[in-house]
Amino acid sequence: MTVIKYTGLAKLYKFWRIFMKNKIVIVISLVIALSLTACTSSQNTDSTEELKAKIETLNDRIKDLEEENQALKAQLSNQTGDSSNLLITALNTMELLKNTDMAELADIVHPEKGLRFSPYFFVDLQNDKVFNAQQVARLNEDTTVYTWGIYDGIGEPIELTFNDYYDKFVYDQDFLNPHLIGNNTPIGSGNTVDNVAEAYPDGTFIEFHFTGFEPGYDGIDWRSLRLVFEQNEGKWYLVGIIHGQWTI
Repeated sequence: MTVIKYTGLAKLYKFWRIFMKNKIVIVISLVIALSLTACTSSQNTDSTEELKAKIETLNDRIKDLEEENQALKAQLSNQTGDSSNLLITALNTMELLKNTDMAELADIVHPEKGLRFSPYFFVDLQNDKVFNAQQVARLNEDTTVYTWGIYDGIGEPIELTFNDYYDKFVYDQDFLNPHLIGNNTPIGSGNTVDNVAEAYPDGTFIEFHFTGFEPGYDGIDWRSLRLVFEQNEGKWYLVGIIHGQWTI
């Protein structure tokens, strides 16, 4: 369980993923180019045997790089299902939320448990809205007014369409670029009972957290969004989106 100070992690990861995928291709291409250059520049000065020796050396280097590439792939494969892979999944999920790409989001909604929305850190297993993947795919087109819970402090029902709920209790801040990221570690805290561990005993969550915005508020204007995942047949699926803020 860790807390990560955010420093553009999403962008760094995307660069790293592209680099790791293409590293061996780039290096091998350079080696081949050097091989052709060596052959061309040496045609007039080197003997046939010398050229063959150079080509064999370069071929051996290519073979070594291919073996290194396979080792790197194996190393990445061994990380499937671990916290690094979960963080990557959470970042990708948050990007979908930022873009309100509900059709793509539906692909990672848990196929059996669906996706639960909680407006505050207390997860109400009886009353929080739960949607299956097919419903999630169409939520941003849904004009139904749902009851999502009770407003903190006033006790009135939260009666909103999904789009209005999204603006207030999902992506009300740019959570793809937070101050802190907690890996299965609670960061935000208030007077609301935080029962994420009890509500999702088989789940793991990533918390995207802002420590506050206005200096005069002493941090009580903090915001968090927790994405809760569970594994199913070796794959991480989204089961909960929990919004967090200071409560009375």
